Amino acid sequence: MPASPTASAPTPGRRERKRGQTLDHLAATAFALFEAQGFEAVTMEQVAAAADVAKGTLYNHFPLKEALLAHQFHAEIAQAMGADLTASLSAPEGFTARLSGWLEASARWCVGRRAYLPHYLRYRFLSLHPGDRAGDGSRSGMERLFEALIDAGQRDGELRADLPAAHLAALLQHLYLGALMRWVALPAQDGDSARLDHEFAAIVELFVHGAGRARNGA
Repeated sequence: MPASPTASAPTPGRRERKRGQTLDHLAATAFALFEAQGFEAVTMEQVAAAADVAKGTLYNHFPLKEALLAHQFHAEIAQAMGADLTASLSAPEGFTARLSGWLEASARWCVGRRAYLPHYLRYRFLSLHPGDRAGDGSRSGMERLFEALIDAGQRDGELRADLPAAHLAALLQHLYLGALMRWVALPAQDGDSARLDHEFAAIVELFVHGAGRARNGA
């Protein structure tokens, strides 16, 4: 099966590549400081000094520490997706198995980043607006992944096709973020990965089968 057109993005030009490299450098520098000193302790001034840029340059790209964190997370997600998206779309298991596999991998990543997720989620929900100066900072790339998986499911006849894949992907993204919020609100403890797997399994069931009670014989 060919990869969905939503799985690929236009190749950026030279100026956009250079800007992307700058954003990546700033975010990676900030994240190294967060890991060494703790998120709350790091100041934007420290990030600018460590990245060897003027403070104004940093603020021009990232108005908040949370924006730096979001960019780092989104870069990690994009790297994890990589060429594996095409392989996932070609796998024979079907939409539910493909989505569940991606969410299991996401759960492992989230457990490793749990300490930062409250800051990240607040940024996602409180700072979403057009014209974000950090680029497409409100989008993690998971939307594109969900859209590609849904599009493939629609073409295979597994999912309803009366709503666009992008519309369904946006709804699934909200379920995904809601599951993360529920999990982050719980005290950290052993078995965190299993608990998040359970949250994600619930949203797969809800998305694929709905919340209606199954009728006898269904």
